[in-house]
Amino acid sequence: MNPNHVHLVGVSGTGMGALATLFRERGARVTGSDVAFDAPVGPALRSAGVECLQGFDARHLDPAPDLVVVGNAIRKANVEAAWAEEHDLARSSMSAALRDHFLRGRRTVVVCGTHGKTTTSSIVAWLLAHAGLSPGYFIGGIPQNFGAGAAIGRAGRSLTSNAAPFVVEGDEYDAVYWNKEPKFLDYVGASDVDETVIVTSIEHDHIDIYPTAQAYEDAFVRLFERVSAKGLFLVDVSQTRALELARKHARARVVAYGLDPAAEWSGAVTKGGFDLFAGGSACGHFSMALPGEHNVRNALAAIAACAEGFGVAPTTSRAGLATFAGVKRRQELLGVPGGIDVYDDFAHHPTAVDETLRALRKKHPNQKLIAVFEPRSATACRSIHQAAYVSAFAAADRVILAPLGRKNVPEGERLDVERLARELGEKATAEASVDAIVKAVADVARRGDVVAILSNGAFGGLHQKILDALAARTG
Repeated sequence: MNPNHVHLVGVSGTGMGALATLFRERGARVTGSDVAFDAPVGPALRSAGVECLQGFDARHLDPAPDLVVVGNAIRKANVEAAWAEEHDLARSSMSAALRDHFLRGRRTVVVCGTHGKTTTSSIVAWLLAHAGLSPGYFIGGIPQNFGAGAAIGRAGRSLTSNAAPFVVEGDEYDAVYWNKEPKFLDYVGASDVDETVIVTSIEHDHIDIYPTAQAYEDAFVRLFERVSAKGLFLVDVSQTRALELARKHARARVVAYGLDPAAEWSGAVTKGGFDLFAGGSACGHFSMALPGEHNVRNALAAIAACAEGFGVAPTTSRAGLATFAGVKRRQELLGVPGGIDVYDDFAHHPTAVDETLRALRKKHPNQKLIAVFEPRSATACRSIHQAAYVSAFAAADRVILAPLGRKNVPEGERLDVERLARELGEKATAEASVDAIVKAVADVARRGDVVAILSNGAFGGLHQKILDALAARTG
């Protein structure tokens, strides 16, 4: 039965915010509590009609909602989570709520992997929409073409099945404090129709819950094992370990995509896009606005998923891809104050930092590239990737490093930001505060330069402060 009133504890997370909009689209009253409602999630929630409640208070659950959804950032001691448990209110994790109320009976595309999930999910959803299939989608970001991170989808029908498609970004982080399994395990096996799963990469991440690379890989092994023989896995051919695990553990068919001609779906990078080959046959040139080889791989995965899973011809996807506008916080151009291009990107893992900066270098080959980096995620704040970050910033001409974005990392495990600055050499400095970073950017950026702000958080409002400082300096 569909709940009339849903309350989300920790609603400002990207996934929780997306779920809130789905319940609103279905017609439910939706309330949500959190400590802050920063952009882009906060404004999107209010626009969707979600009642945003500041802070956590048991009174938010009186009268009792029909369903309480608890975010994975919420701990058992949270006053609202504790109240819901003590008073035996119907409660769910985000991933289980999505499964139970929106995925049943739908043909799903679940996009998993360490990198590229949000962009790849967004491309898949846009290509299916362009093909007229009216997909539902649940994405941990806001695709520019849609303006929202989630939608139920309408009466669109797949070309190979009567079940309407639904695209899900499948995160490997744990579901909720009472269920420490990866969220993506809730998304597969949720329907009795065949499903398509994309695995973009498997690189050790989220070390706060996966202390070893083996533990991280084991989560994906469970994913490979859970999908039925009717399903399909699409795996990046460059990810040799991911392919090895898929071919060893998956019952479903495994298909490779990527930039290697040996892949079933392969691409050859060209200026402004790539040439597509399917099964060794040329499918023509595909244009796309997003720069970087990693985005070509994301696009190949999406095209393959639409073709293999839903019968969408590559020629149809070609026209859709040419109009894909990207995702907020993924190489998003925030403004050009004083002739300086200022980009925002979610990159925090060293591989993502490297890919993002190389893509921007390719897009702006003759301009000075200034990278501003906040190590904020549980992985980025730890020393496990200390050496990898040195090479990750190779494409940048100038690097400005922020302090660690979290304080709860044991001192012996912390990323040494000062050491990283020293190892990067004269092009790098470590600054002590947001205001110091703003001043450093304003001091070095000149007309024609490019500033890339890399953080998976709000960064203390740094983005707008840099835009304002550069505009004021040249205004």
